[in-house]
Amino acid sequence: MEEKRFLETNELGFTEDPRYRECEKEAWYGVVLGLVNLVIWAVAGYGLGSGPVESYSYIMGFPTWFFVSCIVNSVFAIAATVYIVKKKMRDMPLDPMTAEEAEEFVRNGGGRV
Repeated sequence: MEEKRFLETNELGFTEDPRYRECEKEAWYGVVLGLVNLVIWAVAGYGLGSGPVESYSYIMGFPTWFFVSCIVNSVFAIAATVYIVKKKMRDMPLDPMTAEEAEEFVRNGGGRV
């Protein structure tokens, strides 16, 4: 019985390293996290801070817009980064791989720890 091959070769005879797909996915996690951080910062900063200064409310001595957009958002970004690194990213070797090692990497779920 023939063993199923996990890696495919394109029309030019090139076999893409299976780690590229994982690295691209992990890069998108960073882009999305950065965009979410920027949106929260802008909405809280400009949304809560757009009124007259006399009407501001304060949390721990900071205006609410500053507290939410800078302090709470930073805590959220740090927690989200820790979650992504611990739960979504994979531990994988960065050394050059042989075709057999690449097959094994894909067969084992891409090195998920």
